[in-house]
Amino acid sequence: MVKRIGVIGVGEIGRAVVTGLCEGEAGGGEGAPEVFLSPRGARAAAELSARYESVRTCADNQAVVDRSDVVFIAVRRQDQHAALAGLRVDDGKVVVNVMAGIGNDELRRTLATDAPLTRAIPLPAIRERRSVTVTYPSHPVVDALFERLGGALPVADEAAFDVFSALTGTLTTHYAYLATLASWAADQGIAPEDAERYVRGLFEGVGRSLGDASRSLDRLAADHETPRGNNERIRTTWFDRANSAALCGALDGLVADLRRAPRDCGA
Repeated sequence: MVKRIGVIGVGEIGRAVVTGLCEGEAGGGEGAPEVFLSPRGARAAAELSARYESVRTCADNQAVVDRSDVVFIAVRRQDQHAALAGLRVDDGKVVVNVMAGIGNDELRRTLATDAPLTRAIPLPAIRERRSVTVTYPSHPVVDALFERLGGALPVADEAAFDVFSALTGTLTTHYAYLATLASWAADQGIAPEDAERYVRGLFEGVGRSLGDASRSLDRLAADHETPRGNNERIRTTWFDRANSAALCGALDGLVADLRRAPRDCGA
């Protein structure tokens, strides 16, 4: 098990990585890995350092790299050069690239290192160790870390990685869908807070049912639907073939854009 982990860029994903690793190990006490945070995102870094005994904020990014065996690079794309320029990364380190839109070729040039680099798509739910993380290329140390955070899904090539990257682009659409349902109910005279409370509870139950891996997604849909019932009516009149085709077309366009962008520019 890796004992020293560095995180450069303590945003939403950086915080989730730290929380998942530390909450899973006696609340950050004995048995938890040592975690070294960059000073970027000072408020979040200070909060995590105060919450977990094994977490420390370093004076600069070079100190994070020097003290760690595995380094997560989690800065925003537009901040990468300011955050990473001049960093010295020994070949014996393992680097986890969780920057959206930044390929390993570009990151390797920025860092000027021969250290192994693995791209990953961690989601915020790793803080609760409930989310599978896609990785490419597979690396035993990185995959083992993500197994502790909910599971690792190594893929064979960058084309497959792009498909999973495109799928993550549907998350906010799901939230907007729920917001639309609550807004519609409010328009029917339901108090907005009651509408939102009900919609949240309704779909929290859906989330729990997704944990049943013994049933396919199609099977789950069928099990929640009565012939000629309310669910079937909305599915067939709103989410019809044209709607489904439009969604697939939007995903086709996104993944095509990911693949068209030059690899050496970080697509």
